[in-house]
Amino acid sequence: MDKLFYLTPSLCLAVAIWVLSRRYVVFTLLQLPGTLCHELAHFLAGLLTFARPVSLSIIPRREGSGYRLGEVKLANASWYNAALTALAPLLLVLIPWWIAVLRTRGAWHFAPLDAGLAFLIAPQFLACWPSAADWKLAMRSWPLLIIAGAGCYAWRHYPWLHAWPWPAA
Repeated sequence: MDKLFYLTPSLCLAVAIWVLSRRYVVFTLLQLPGTLCHELAHFLAGLLTFARPVSLSIIPRREGSGYRLGEVKLANASWYNAALTALAPLLLVLIPWWIAVLRTRGAWHFAPLDAGLAFLIAPQFLACWPSAADWKLAMRSWPLLIIAGAGCYAWRHYPWLHAWPWPAA
């Protein structure tokens, strides 16, 4: 409960940034730490899954009625790595949680450092949700859903899989 209490100011600040950035461009700049982490998550996941990232940009660009805050271009996004690369920013929610765990250990109270951390944590909440383009790219991995579904079905309906002699760790 302490962790959620600690993260409440950051969540409120994230909502304020999100609302105000739709009306005032200057508030878009407060999202840059989150944008950097979002794009780095794509880039690192692309390296780990052999999607071969070729460029990374966090320079905001005007597109239609809004802004594109960042982008990673991939040379080899295919069915087996697209979802892992595109949905990697979901892991960013662990950053605020980790900071909350560290800051709320033992007896704690809000300090000036926590106000600064709130401004760094809030953009992470905004950046952890994949964009529409990310979800579209993730749809290339639909065969993984079939493979995972078949694996779950087999695990539930064939009890002899539970008794498989797995090697000792």
